[in-house]
Amino acid sequence: MKNVLILGANGQIAKLVRDRLLKETEDNLTLYLRHSNRLTVKNPSRERIIDGDVNDTKKLIEVMKDQDIVYANLGGKFEPMAKSMIQAMNTSHVNRLIYVAGLGLYHELPKKFDDWNENVIGHEVMEDTRRAARVIEDSNVNFTILRCAYMTNEDKIDYELTEKGEEYKGTIISRKSIADLIVKIIKDPTIHQKSSLGIDQPGTDGDKPIGY
Repeated sequence: MKNVLILGANGQIAKLVRDRLLKETEDNLTLYLRHSNRLTVKNPSRERIIDGDVNDTKKLIEVMKDQDIVYANLGGKFEPMAKSMIQAMNTSHVNRLIYVAGLGLYHELPKKFDDWNENVIGHEVMEDTRRAARVIEDSNVNFTILRCAYMTNEDKIDYELTEKGEEYKGTIISRKSIADLIVKIIKDPTIHQKSSLGIDQPGTDGDKPIGY
């Protein structure tokens, strides 16, 4: 049994992860989010909901106490949140992190797809995302960064992984697939340590995501 802190707990993937952890493990969950009235406790003996901002480092330090693993699924200005999260983890002596990001952090996509992605997302947003990833990679925490392809709500689990330094493969991925990988790492935190993984659906390679 582990204590798992979910940052950004109202996100679609976070909700999938939460439900599977409640069903498949005995882990205790701390659900951290802004506007906590958006969630309700499903299992009072194993869950607590905390209203808070990841940029509130002091509060995050308090919440981090006795946690075994942090899973972060955030939106907004990424670099300040990454700095706050890493500071809180170091202060609270929490070492294991799963961090969900987008693809293209290292210009690892095939050239045409990389150009398309940079144009659609915007250079400033991409650079903020890259700075956040560097904060995590340069820290002393045991991280797994997930570089996710364009997400779908398709009811399937089907994915392949690429390591940092390898060319990215596909263009889309189901949220259920991302959640599946996150749950696997939470169940066994010894896998994919100090890794930045691309995750995509096999056979979806192209110059832009299917449907765009």
